[in-house]
Amino acid sequence: MRTVDFTPVFRSTVGFDRMARLLDHAMRATDAANVPTFPPYNIEKLSEDDYRITMAVAGFGEGDLDITVENGQLVISGRIEKSEDEGRGYLHRGIATRNFERRFDLADHIRVKDAALENGLLHVSLVREVPEAMKPRKIEIAGTSGAKAIEDKKAA
Repeated sequence: MRTVDFTPVFRSTVGFDRMARLLDHAMRATDAANVPTFPPYNIEKLSEDDYRITMAVAGFGEGDLDITVENGQLVISGRIEKSEDEGRGYLHRGIATRNFERRFDLADHIRVKDAALENGLLHVSLVREVPEAMKPRKIEIAGTSGAKAIEDKKAA
């Protein structure tokens, strides 16, 4: 297990708490014992600003799943009440119905657009919405006439 102490870096920085949490989470996720494997999922990039997480949740209904976003983290959890299985005798039980919780760290300006459950697959659509103030903008270059106008303003 690797441990990295970022304390010296954080002594001279302000407002990078989220970065510290992301680094810590990434370091812990590389430990094979802590990597969750259920349920399996895909992350797709559909276009420049559109993404989709598809998760295999066979046996879970809409009421058994919960999707929340808090502090830049998407949390998908599933819980099934065991009351339906009472009295059943299985010869083989291959469909997992155990409780789960998956966490995804979202980049800045990523918003969860919607979610749909279809044929045992949960599709969560994400979109990147960069605020207008942060988008690149073109700055016009003033020619000699523009430079003369600026000089005239300074002289006045």
